[in-house]
Amino acid sequence: MFAFESAAPCFPLAHECGKGKGESESMSKKVIYVTLGVMLLALGSMAEAQQPKKVSRIGYLSGGDAASDSARSAAIRLGLRERGYVEGQNIATEYRYAEGKVDRFSELAAELVRLKVDLIVVSAGLGTILAAKNATKTIPIVMAGEGIDPVKAGLVESLARPGGNLTGFTILSGELGGKRLELLKEVVPKLARVAVLYESTSAGAVLELKEMLPVSAHALGLTLQRWEVRSADDFDRVFAAMGKQRPDGLYVAVGRLMRNNGKRIASFALKSRLPSTYVYREDVDAGGLMYYGADLGDSYRRIATYVDKILKGAKPADLPVEQPTKFELVINLKLPNRSD
Repeated sequence: MFAFESAAPCFPLAHECGKGKGESESMSKKVIYVTLGVMLLALGSMAEAQQPKKVSRIGYLSGGDAASDSARSAAIRLGLRERGYVEGQNIATEYRYAEGKVDRFSELAAELVRLKVDLIVVSAGLGTILAAKNATKTIPIVMAGEGIDPVKAGLVESLARPGGNLTGFTILSGELGGKRLELLKEVVPKLARVAVLYESTSAGAVLELKEMLPVSAHALGLTLQRWEVRSADDFDRVFAAMGKQRPDGLYVAVGRLMRNNGKRIASFALKSRLPSTYVYREDVDAGGLMYYGADLGDSYRRIATYVDKILKGAKPADLPVEQPTKFELVINLKLPNRSD
């Protein structure tokens, strides 16, 4: 008689060898259950991995047009790519451009709200920011850097604790006006009369001209000549009148009209041999004399930080409004000289 029972082969697990038939079958069932559990878990993980990732929708509101806003939007896209956001894969942007038409600000802001975007990036001045702020109290709004002081403008409670649904970055263009006058005075020592070209419908420009420039001008012994424009049609008339007044220098304030007509203004200054200082960096590339302000490329890329944090759950009320940390002075070496 062969004693096979005591030496029965044991396939499921090594430690089952030598166990009775009932006990072995019980262990075999346990192995099957464990195997099935592992398989179901693996299938569940595969199914989860195959689920499409959420594509966040970003609203982008600009008071200008796509061409004039291209440097800013490109820098923001670069910052987002650096943080893993790829257009069409995990992020989609709805661009809306008012093309300088103030009456379209509210309309476009309301349109982005109806699209139920996850947040709105506002790349324009006070009027556009206010339009977005008035359109929604719940969708986060990120300011993409303009020249206003958001506290003085009533947009946020404080820079450290904005409150509400708005935060972002301010390049403080208006607050740097005094420094621009000081630098212009250094370049043109005989500077006495400075023509200030400004857009009367720009809240930021009016604030700059009313509260910031006069103090610095007085300290530097300068007289400010105010030249107001309301539309693009006003420039030729203002240029002709300004030429008769023969100022010693030109200060170009903030505003969408100033930005959209930068080349035109710089051309006038160059033709008139009028030393000029600007709020916008590209005006020097167009022939103007001097720019002093924030390093815009660095500032715009940092907007992506706000977008990233908000999409990950942060509240705008808890994200401090940032100010520039890098500044640049750009001078056109083709300095216009006055013959007199």
